[in-house]
Amino acid sequence: MTAIVALRRDRTPAQRYRHSLWLLTKRDLKVRYSVSVLGYLWSVLDPLLMSGIYYFVFVILFGRGAPIDQPYIVFLLCALLPWTWFNSSINDMAKAFISDAKLIRSTSIPRSIWVMRIVLSKGIEFLASIPVLIAFVIATEFTKTPAHLHFDVIYWILAIVIEAILIIGLGLILAPLVVFFRDLERAIKLILRLLFYATPIVYGLGQFDHHPTVRKVLEFNPLTGIMGIYRSAFFQSELNWQAVIVSAVISLIILGIGILAFRRNVRAVLKEL
Repeated sequence: MTAIVALRRDRTPAQRYRHSLWLLTKRDLKVRYSVSVLGYLWSVLDPLLMSGIYYFVFVILFGRGAPIDQPYIVFLLCALLPWTWFNSSINDMAKAFISDAKLIRSTSIPRSIWVMRIVLSKGIEFLASIPVLIAFVIATEFTKTPAHLHFDVIYWILAIVIEAILIIGLGLILAPLVVFFRDLERAIKLILRLLFYATPIVYGLGQFDHHPTVRKVLEFNPLTGIMGIYRSAFFQSELNWQAVIVSAVISLIILGIGILAFRRNVRAVLKEL
């Protein structure tokens, strides 16, 4: 990691920041896959296993698929893959400073990079998992209910931006807090489990059309609008612009709070490490 410590002085602060961010991101990816036998498969194994479990439970056991006449496995993966990005990022945020405490103390690069590199590395893993979704979409062409790609797929860029903003904001809040309150790491894991079922992943928002109160509560979950955008590529009825606007607004608010909280706590974090 000497390349991070000895950055070229002729670069602007923004260039040094991007360079450091990319070096740390590459380090994360190399560490994760260079010593792994399965390599790339690890980034998609969890959502694949979860999809198989939910497909067995909801389709085979209970005979209930997606809320519309489309393949349930594609319906699941459209939400499980971005959820994996969110879930794994937040889990890693909990130890972003603790796991690299020595390096953080010995370098002068902005400490926010230790949050940003998690978002970027996990985001790259998310993008690398999209071919798995494409493979299942192609496979449905040989079934009675093939998945059809719609023009709404262009909104995926918006979904990726909003999700990245949300993860960054939460990371800037959580990473310093875990340094002061170590038990918070376990609490985060518990909250994420609850959030999984409070987010339209194994079900669709449209299934609560006859329960307006529940639907309104779900729409205030910033992940709801994001998942709706991802699913709209194949399930247009899942796109709810009201939920998307709520997701965008809440994500921006969380980012603003995160920036302020991070700036206020970063010096205390360095003393605590």
